[in-house]
Amino acid sequence: MSFIELSNINAGYTKGNPVLKDFHLSVEKGELVSLLGPSGCGKTTTLRTIAGFIMAEKGKVVVGGKDYTYLPPNKRNIGLVFQNYALFPHLSVYENVAYGLKRRKVAKELIQEKIADVLKLVSLTGFEERLPAQLSGGQRQRVALARSIVIEPDLLLLDEPLSNLDAKLRDEMRAELSRLQHQLGITMIYVTHDQIEALSLSSRIIVMNEGNIEQIGTPEDIYEQPETPFVARFIGFDNHLFGKVVGKSEEGLLVDVNGTTLVSNRSPGSFNLVKNGDPVELYFRPEDIELMVGKDNNSIEAEIDYANYQGNTTQYALHVGDNKIRAVLPGKPFTADVKSIRISISPDKLIVEKKD
Repeated sequence: MSFIELSNINAGYTKGNPVLKDFHLSVEKGELVSLLGPSGCGKTTTLRTIAGFIMAEKGKVVVGGKDYTYLPPNKRNIGLVFQNYALFPHLSVYENVAYGLKRRKVAKELIQEKIADVLKLVSLTGFEERLPAQLSGGQRQRVALARSIVIEPDLLLLDEPLSNLDAKLRDEMRAELSRLQHQLGITMIYVTHDQIEALSLSSRIIVMNEGNIEQIGTPEDIYEQPETPFVARFIGFDNHLFGKVVGKSEEGLLVDVNGTTLVSNRSPGSFNLVKNGDPVELYFRPEDIELMVGKDNNSIEAEIDYANYQGNTTQYALHVGDNKIRAVLPGKPFTADVKSIRISISPDKLIVEKKD
């Protein structure tokens, strides 16, 4: 049995109207697993069900071989880190971190020892007497982490913990979380809607949509081999072109787009499900586009609306017919005086979806 097992779970905020229906989830000991998906997909509901803030109407929650299904939250040895830190504003760093230990009636000398160790772990030694208002956002988040870790939980649950930080601090805290997880070997479940966070932190990613799991895999699997159109769109296949199937070849599926034939050899389903004349949608990432003046294999005419130089990359806004396209290419803008261009996409970078 896995370290965490959710079996046949029905859970939600209104009785008889579950967000999660017959939901299954398994997490191995020592993993850092991200629940990734848009708002309202069931990520936080899953986390709250594991924590005991939502009691499942049906099914079973097992952590470390113990049945947690009907245990109240305070009886579950779980650490929690929230988006808003949830620190006591009138208590010092030391008192905030000590709170859980005091509730467990740990001896005073041992509390001092544990707090010294955990503050060193999160690089906050010397901040013991400061109040949360005297700390930066990143420091407050490290206090919240220290408070959760110091109780030596079986499991650490993190609910969008970095979303209130600016971009630089998010990068720093991602690195800090990764270091702590590897150093402590603690099992973590991390809720986020940010694919970069999920890809950079996780040993596995669980992509959720409308209370269901769309795909489970390593970051590489999720990024390179999306199994459903939803996962493809959510994980960065932002561009799309509409067309219809005009044939098949050894290279892949032939799709007519505005009178130009493009080849795709990737599909979340099966090419056998489509036939000539079927309407389809082609998905591709902004970074998988090449721009050129002359014709090339698997290219289609486009027009540049504008280009934004961003240092090591340039972002282009283009359109192909009525379809708006975004491209991200290394270096300076392609050229200032060329409006008509061709975009080229390799067949293995085009994902095709049959439209109903």
